[in-house]
Amino acid sequence: MKKDSAPKLVIVGSIGIDTIETPREKRVEILGGSVSYACAAASFFVKTGMVGVVGTDFPSEHRNLWKKMGIDLAGLQTEEGKTFRWSGVYEANMDNRRTLLTELNVFERFTPELPEAYRDAPYLFLGNIAPELQLHVLEQVRSPKFVLIDTMDLWINIAREKLVQVVGKCDMLTLNESEARLFTGEHSLMDAAKALLAMGPRFVLIKKGASGSMLFSKTGIFLLHAFPLADFKDPTGAGDTFAGGLMGALAESGGTGETEIRRAMLYGSVTAAFGVEEFSLERLAVLDRKQIEARAKMLRSMCAIN
Repeated sequence: MKKDSAPKLVIVGSIGIDTIETPREKRVEILGGSVSYACAAASFFVKTGMVGVVGTDFPSEHRNLWKKMGIDLAGLQTEEGKTFRWSGVYEANMDNRRTLLTELNVFERFTPELPEAYRDAPYLFLGNIAPELQLHVLEQVRSPKFVLIDTMDLWINIAREKLVQVVGKCDMLTLNESEARLFTGEHSLMDAAKALLAMGPRFVLIKKGASGSMLFSKTGIFLLHAFPLADFKDPTGAGDTFAGGLMGALAESGGTGETEIRRAMLYGSVTAAFGVEEFSLERLAVLDRKQIEARAKMLRSMCAIN
């Protein structure tokens, strides 16, 4: 791969086949996984490299969709066996969900290995995978400008020591409200963010679902509301779409400062709002940058104080 065609952003995470039931509809064996949503969102802004694993049963139409979106697949591994499967049911409020089935399959043996051209990527997003694997990726990159990591309650509970290590090596940590409280033992999000910043990252981004997100740094707090929607079909992957859009926009800017991150958060919110309008990547597959910019302009107007 030529250096000028190498990805500017690399995203590492899970790839799955999901069965999802909402109060209105059930969809069987559709494309999912954190890296699927995040790469799709980021692809509207910069050349993005995907690092994940699928089984030999993985449908070719999903690879074709990624290629159509311009996602670089040099880091995609194919292993003998079945692709990771997940099945869940959403309650009437579409906020709470119940997991019915989790089959790790080839994902259980996943060890992310970065192609040579990915190791110089200036921006890196480590999705919700085991902290030990996140550390393994960090050992492979040379001098990234900005590293974002995501995590979850499972890793806080069973791999806290490794998670603290990886948090200390990243520029920004993202997690939701309950995870921030669990990780720090602090109920106040202000106190939780302060404790997380003390672990080493420059920024802590707390996701609040339909209520938006909060960015914490040592210099202050930034609040951003989610883009309001009258209706949507599937909230699966919204957080990954938000983070992918954020990192794509940040990588496009070339910056790492708070002003660039705030702007990137707006694009993440907008992209995530599009994503939940349909199941899987169906809405993102027909989205274009013009639509993103139009909605970003609307969100800026909603948040402006004149």
